[in-house]
Amino acid sequence: MTMLRRKDFRFVHRLRVRWAEVDMQKIVFNAHYLMYFDTAIADYWRALALPYESAMAQLEGDLYVRKATVDYLGSARVDDQLDVAIRCQHIGRSSILFSGAIFRADAHLISCELVYVFADPRTQKSRPVPEVLRAILAGYEAREPMVRIEVGPWAILREGASQVRAEVFEQEQGIAAEMASDEADLGAVHALARNRLGQPVATARLLQHAPGVGRVGRLAVNRVLRGSHLGRDVLRALLEVAAMRGDHEVCLLAQRRAEEFYVLQGFQPRGEPFEEAGISHIEMAMPLFKAAAPESSD
Repeated sequence: MTMLRRKDFRFVHRLRVRWAEVDMQKIVFNAHYLMYFDTAIADYWRALALPYESAMAQLEGDLYVRKATVDYLGSARVDDQLDVAIRCQHIGRSSILFSGAIFRADAHLISCELVYVFADPRTQKSRPVPEVLRAILAGYEAREPMVRIEVGPWAILREGASQVRAEVFEQEQGIAAEMASDEADLGAVHALARNRLGQPVATARLLQHAPGVGRVGRLAVNRVLRGSHLGRDVLRALLEVAAMRGDHEVCLLAQRRAEEFYVLQGFQPRGEPFEEAGISHIEMAMPLFKAAAPESSD
C-alpha cells in the first residue's frame, strides 16, 4: 500500500487511544486498528446522512465484510489522538471497496482496505449495489451535499416533519402525540432536511412570536444522525427566513440538554429554567443583524 495524506480524504473520524487498547509492548494491540476503522465506517454513514438500519431496509439489502487488509507502518500509544480517514475507493457489481488510513498528526501509521458485499439479508447472497447508493457514495466523495433542506408551509412538509417528530418526541422522549404537533403548525414556516434517499432526517419550525420577533420550535433530528450538523442546518435555514422578513430577534424554548448546542449557534439563556412535558427547559434568544445596504456608485 502507498503512503497516504490526510488531504486525500473527505471523511476523517477523530479518536483517542484508551488504556485498555494498549498491549504489553505499550502500543495499540494490532486487532484494535480494525475496530478503529469499523468505528469510522459507522460515522462515514452518518456523514452520508444515512441512518444505517432504515437506509439498508429501504435499499432492501445489507453490507457484509468480505475482506479486510491492514498494513502496519507505525504504532500508536496510549492517549495518542488519531485521525481515522475513510474513502470509497471503488464500487463493483455487488462489492464496495473502502480504503482507509490512520494518522497521528501528519504521520501515516496504518493503512487499511475493506471490501464489503451488498447482499440479501435473508440469504446473504450477493445483489447488485443499488444505483441510488452508488450515486450517494460517488456524490459524497465528489464533495456534494448529502441533504436537501426544504423550507415551506405545513401543508407541504407535514408528512416528513411529522415523521421526524414522532421518532424523536414521541418514541424517544415519550412526549404525547398531541404535544408534538399543534394548531400553530398551520401558520408556521417549516424547515425539513431530507437525505439522498428522500428520508426525512431533521425538522424545525418558525413562528411569528411578536412583531419583529420570531420563535423557533419543534427542532428534531434523527437520533442516529445527531452530531452531523443537521440541527444547525435546519436552524440556520429558519434564521435566514426570519432575517429576510425583518425580524430583529429570534427566541426559543430549549431543552436544557440542548442548551450548549444553541449557545454555539449564537443564542443566550434568558430567565429561569422551567419544566414542560416533564422536561427541563430554558428560554433563549439571539439578535438578528441586517446586513448594511451597499452604497450607491452613482
